[in-house]
Amino acid sequence: MTEVDETALAGPREAFERFRDHLLAGTSAGLESFLADDGVVESPFAPPGAPRRIEGREAFAARAVPQREALLKRVRFTAVRDVVVHETADPRVAVVEYEVEAIREADGLRAAAPFAVVVEVRDGRVALWREYQNPAAMALLAAG
Repeated sequence: MTEVDETALAGPREAFERFRDHLLAGTSAGLESFLADDGVVESPFAPPGAPRRIEGREAFAARAVPQREALLKRVRFTAVRDVVVHETADPRVAVVEYEVEAIREADGLRAAAPFAVVVEVRDGRVALWREYQNPAAMALLAAG
């Protein structure tokens, strides 16, 4: 009898859906579990001082999980909307456009920012997550 990996992803659409659910749940626990051991997370428009590329699940967990925990003390994500999934010729890859809405806990400021992400899933895990975001919009929410 073969063991079934309940956390394996069927493809990029499911990877995005789990990311969305995780974002709205307001937790940092387990975020790295979607990423392959050698998975890559890229943020081409990362703000100054932030890495544009993180290689490997362990490196991602060491960087992203504490960063997300700090953000979740100040910001609550309330919606992921206007999701459009663009399939590609490679069924392992999709481009997803979406908008994230959040509220800054300190003063109730509500803001939304558009995102686009290229997602590649191999062997049930995210091999590549290349996220394009508006760093100025995110910095506005994170401040305060």
